[in-house]
Amino acid sequence: MRIVRVGLIGLGEVSQLMHLPILADHRHLFEIAGVFDVSPSLTAHCADRYSAKAYDSAEALASAPDIDAVFVLTPDQTHRHYLDMALKAGKHVFLEKPACLTLEEVDSVMPLARQSGCLVFVAYMRRYSASFLKAKEMMPPREELRYVRVRDLICEGPFFIRQTRDIFYPDDLDDAFLERSRAETDSLLHDVAGKDAPPSLMRAYQVLTGLSSHSLSAMRELIGLPQRVIAAHHKQNGEQIVALFDYGHFTAVYEALIDNVARFDASIEVYSDRRRMSVGYDTPYIRNLPTTLEVTDSTDTETETRTFGPSYTDPFSIELNAFHDHLVNGTTPKTTLDDSRQDLALMADIVGRLRESSSL
Repeated sequence: MRIVRVGLIGLGEVSQLMHLPILADHRHLFEIAGVFDVSPSLTAHCADRYSAKAYDSAEALASAPDIDAVFVLTPDQTHRHYLDMALKAGKHVFLEKPACLTLEEVDSVMPLARQSGCLVFVAYMRRYSASFLKAKEMMPPREELRYVRVRDLICEGPFFIRQTRDIFYPDDLDDAFLERSRAETDSLLHDVAGKDAPPSLMRAYQVLTGLSSHSLSAMRELIGLPQRVIAAHHKQNGEQIVALFDYGHFTAVYEALIDNVARFDASIEVYSDRRRMSVGYDTPYIRNLPTTLEVTDSTDTETETRTFGPSYTDPFSIELNAFHDHLVNGTTPKTTLDDSRQDLALMADIVGRLRESSSL
């Protein structure tokens, strides 16, 4: 089996919680050849922990001849920059979601991605979970669907991280750098939400591109894009969102809430006349928590409920295996830049409805 040598750009929470340890577990497929972060202390820490070369710049890592693929795991507002850099260096790319923060960004890098011939794999791990793949296999015909309900009611990561992992948080980033980063993020958020957008609407868009992108992308794979966004509302400073989608002969609803109740209630429910399917996800901040699929079928006289799983194979691990398979075999993944663009377009439509509802 070919060993793929990878370099990681961005070594924050998601890298330390998921990508670095899972790559290390898959040493029969990958070698962590290099790491870089804008924090020198964090770069040194991860290089030492995983016996990798510490690079002093992203450019040096991306251009290194002995690195086959670059993992872009940086904050969302920097994705386009590092993706562009890696592609110009002729490297395959594993790109954390969202691919970019705006449609304009992803459109600007799309020609280079196509011309380069390199693989760009966008990381939507929920779409690779065993339960999701089983649900896709058991989906009723689209014409039989009657209703779809998608939900993300969560407590964010710190509650779980504090109890399970020892994350290295650097203190060598200066205030000027952090201020520039915030300004870049705000500029991109305003491009989508509007120059006069209130903070709550900008926060709502961040929730959509962060948390919601997993569920909206999975919804889209199961049932396709909606014809339109009927309505959308946001409350709680943008951390509560409800959106209603028109699929012609049925509707779908998405709901999100971020609070401090320590649970992770994420699911996709699909209803036809005689079948209900529910895919459930637990928090990704703790590895190997189970995913499940529950299917209830009814006839005129009987009802049967079957549970598939729980599956303890981490969706990140399944996703990583898929990346390796596509890279070594030259095949195209389902989670491409073009695919991810559809999610950004849908989220932009949701933001348009959020603006309309907030002005009423």
